[in-house]
Amino acid sequence: MKNEICHNNHNVACKNKLYVLIDKQLNPIYGAVQGGHAVAEWMEYNADIKFNKFASEDQAHWKWENEYLIYLSVDITKWYRMLCEHKAEYFECYMEPDLENRMTAIAVWEGGLPEYLRYKIEREQLLC
Repeated sequence: MKNEICHNNHNVACKNKLYVLIDKQLNPIYGAVQGGHAVAEWMEYNADIKFNKFASEDQAHWKWENEYLIYLSVDITKWYRMLCEHKAEYFECYMEPDLENRMTAIAVWEGGLPEYLRYKIEREQLLC
């Protein structure tokens, strides 16, 4: 029952979510920290674009505006491969130096996901 409630919580009807994909092999508390690093990487990249006087309005992926932040426990390697194969945009990976630079989290804006991946990500398990 808890997983069912948890799963439905991130199915918010909005188009402004920042998903934080966490390696499901990590302890949830440690994974949340890794997710924070991925969000920081994503924000840093986007701040560079937002404040670049040469950036065009079509680089509007900054429009997340801190609306929804959704942490998901996933097979990180599989999701990284899918993001690349389906040419998703606006995602940042975090590699943990203390784990031999292993990828531990990915922050991805919903606006950069192809429709197929939007559908698929809504079925992932919340980190809880």
